[in-house]
Amino acid sequence: MHKQSFITEFVLLGLSQNPTVQKIAFFVFLLVYIVTIGGNMLIVVTIVCSPALLGSPMYFFLAFLSFLDACFSSAMAPKMIVDLLYKRKTISYKGCMIQLFAEHFFGGAEVIVLTSMAYDRYVAICRPLHYSSIMNWRLCGILVGVSWTGGFLHSIIQILFTFQLPFCGPNVIDHFLCDLYPLLELACTDTHIFGLFMVANSGFICIIIFTMLLVSYGVILLSLRTLNSEGRRKALSTCGSHIAVVVLFFVPCIFTYAWPPSAFSFDKMVAIFYSMLTPLLNPLIYTFRNMEMKNAIRKVWKCLVIDSDEK
Repeated sequence: MHKQSFITEFVLLGLSQNPTVQKIAFFVFLLVYIVTIGGNMLIVVTIVCSPALLGSPMYFFLAFLSFLDACFSSAMAPKMIVDLLYKRKTISYKGCMIQLFAEHFFGGAEVIVLTSMAYDRYVAICRPLHYSSIMNWRLCGILVGVSWTGGFLHSIIQILFTFQLPFCGPNVIDHFLCDLYPLLELACTDTHIFGLFMVANSGFICIIIFTMLLVSYGVILLSLRTLNSEGRRKALSTCGSHIAVVVLFFVPCIFTYAWPPSAFSFDKMVAIFYSMLTPLLNPLIYTFRNMEMKNAIRKVWKCLVIDSDEK
């Protein structure tokens, strides 16, 4: 049964109470957010406008991952950036629940997409003769559907349990966003069971999937011994990018959610890392040593310049 919450809004303490620090942080994080959205959407547009790339499952999933990164960052960053302009930072109860849902919805979907990308690389490197028959468009579509469904189920479970928490006392959150553990600290009830459930629904899942991904990439790297030097170099470059992105995503997730609130000391820097820096770094990692992406970006850019000149 739903427990009545007497709080209609929460007060966020934000990153800092120092006005000078807040002004500097506003311009820095605004620039980071603009670059994040621009970089990720550039990858999406480049792949969608390049038939050769869009026809490859690896780049299809990369475009989807970049879209999720842009959405994931947008679920948290704009509110934080705007709040840096105000002395008193508040968020309504409904707005808090929406932010919590969006954060875990896109984060949960991204976990499944990263797993799908690992499977794609495993098939491509370990079973190359069967790659086209296994990684067909039907399977790619199913995996995208599973990612949306998995993200929704993960997020809706978090929200349904959070709705059961009564908030009748202090409403001050020592953070810049609404998240599970800061909300648990404000609840007017024993949250031990809720905390353990949230650890199981977020932290343990992250640990299990992260371990599985590391093992799968270990198997892939061991199988590279059968390839020639050129094939080994290309596979290492691709897998290296994937491993870097997996580590950047899962390590902050595990650090944040893998233990109960009684043992938890929330670090705002970790939240900044996974909400802003990880989505910023992903497009850089995937394009830095990828000549196919670099060439495709140049072609798309040239087409845009030519079209603008003709107009």
